[in-house]
Amino acid sequence: MGELSSARAASAALKAEASEERARVSRSFFKTGPGQYGEGDRFLGVTVPATRAIAKRAHALGEPELEKLLASPWHEERLLALLVLVRRYERAQDQEKQAVCAFYRRHFAAVNNWDLVDLSAWQILGRELRVHARGDTVPRELLTLADSSVLWERRIAMVSTFAWIKEGQARPALVLAARLLGDREDLMHKAVGWMLREVGKRVSREDLQAFLQDHAHAMPRTALRYAIEHFDAEARCRWLERGRSALRRAP
Repeated sequence: MGELSSARAASAALKAEASEERARVSRSFFKTGPGQYGEGDRFLGVTVPATRAIAKRAHALGEPELEKLLASPWHEERLLALLVLVRRYERAQDQEKQAVCAFYRRHFAAVNNWDLVDLSAWQILGRELRVHARGDTVPRELLTLADSSVLWERRIAMVSTFAWIKEGQARPALVLAARLLGDREDLMHKAVGWMLREVGKRVSREDLQAFLQDHAHAMPRTALRYAIEHFDAEARCRWLERGRSALRRAP
């Protein structure tokens, strides 16, 4: 299988792997109906492993060709472009990494479903910000994104903290989790809970428990459940009961 040198060729490669049955399932799974978070998103029906394989063949696509893919109404074409960028960032030297991240920032609008965020945010933006941050200081850019009215920008902020978690630093995730506890979107509850769970698994169970001590009473149910998934059954029940007790006391 040869190298793909244009957006058109990359699109053709994706369509060769497409399945209408997978597309139908994806439209339901990613909530593309009226009023849902993925309203209007279109799917070819290509698996992520197949998309990753095509991304390897499209590794040399220039920015104009990547922009064509990012502007596509097809979910998998946007994902393909993002996977190329992740791969490029991982293999780049310092100055090129900055350029890749700058390009990524300019196209946040194309990172508009949860998998697109999760497969690119910490791998590009998170890593770049962590490299240039002082210790575990929370970059202002993440705080700004966390306050955005755009759901996907808030999720980019939260998921980007995984770059610190993977290096044993919990503070950015804890700061953003506290900032986002009042978010009304279930997808943000899941993102907050996911990052908190990873803090407990990868960095410090004590840090997570301290956060729960301060915030469990105010956490959305989904976020709390995600955060304590790796606790034993007795501990999970204890924290969930604390959350229920707080709800019962609420006026």
